[in-house]
Amino acid sequence: MHEKQDARKLEPAAQFELRKQVIRAWKRGHNRVQISQDIGLSYPAVCKIVKRYRTSEGKGMSALAPARRGRREGEDRMLSAEQEALIQRLICEKRPEQMKMEFALWNRAAVMELIERECEIKLSVRGVGNYLKRWGFTPQKPIKKAYEQRPEAVQKWLDDEYPAIEQRAQAEDAEIHWGDETAVVNTDVRGRCYAPAGKTPVTYAVGGTRQKLSMIATVTNRGKTRWMIIDEAFNSDKLIEFLEALIKDAGCKVFLILDNLRVHHSKPVKAWLAERVDKIEVFYLPSYSPELNPEERLNADLKQAIYSKVPVRTKAKLKAATTEHMQALERSPERVKKFFHDPRVKYAA
Repeated sequence: MHEKQDARKLEPAAQFELRKQVIRAWKRGHNRVQISQDIGLSYPAVCKIVKRYRTSEGKGMSALAPARRGRREGEDRMLSAEQEALIQRLICEKRPEQMKMEFALWNRAAVMELIERECEIKLSVRGVGNYLKRWGFTPQKPIKKAYEQRPEAVQKWLDDEYPAIEQRAQAEDAEIHWGDETAVVNTDVRGRCYAPAGKTPVTYAVGGTRQKLSMIATVTNRGKTRWMIIDEAFNSDKLIEFLEALIKDAGCKVFLILDNLRVHHSKPVKAWLAERVDKIEVFYLPSYSPELNPEERLNADLKQAIYSKVPVRTKAKLKAATTEHMQALERSPERVKKFFHDPRVKYAA
């Protein structure tokens, strides 16, 4: 006599095989009690299998195949398809503050409140997380934009202004450079540090005087970078000095794209440019739109490299570290080209 077993604990394939054995024995004329003893299933289980087979409407053994457990895809969801579409659209098109909510970002708690407000359905935080995962929404570091940025100006730049610059550059055999300035200091340490859980690692500030340098640089989508480190205040004279070196090195006309820093629009700079329109022209990005400038990626790359090392204590060493990194970038055009892979600046690649 077989010891009775709980078929519910078996794999689906094993369950299917047991059921088929029951039906084969039943077809041979064995009664349900005998089948139960021979195969090792309970009497009620044998009766249920036979009944399922007899009422299968000609499906045969396939009627005994284990059914998929759990809820079916989309079954018993609290939000309708229309409500799901509404919530997804609001998350993509609006910020929480635009919906008069006390959240800076769309986290799960914010989405939970949004669903309750718009659909009058209260979900748990975990339930909201399941919906977000199903929609393909993932937690991401947001892009910072200034409130003063005008979306219509950005769109005009992307659709009309930059394509026109690009066409002119091709027609006039000019080289498009993207420029920007940045500051490098010796008191900033960035990155993450491994440590035992619950014990936040400590980094110590550099002793002595805070050291600071400025740098102006340009990049092209061909992988070229040009730069100048400035040990003094950045002003019109320093910008003109850099521009003179830039056109001398380029060997062709330069189309330089800058942001709207005041010095870029200064009278001395404009006067200098007006006398050299055959060698260089300057174009300006929409206001408050640094994310459109590929050169910003160079600045981030530089600071990540400098600030992840042991902080230097003197201005000379800070300048040497900056120079070393920039010279390495000059020798690595493929690395510079990758700055243009960012989705926000791919239009310039």
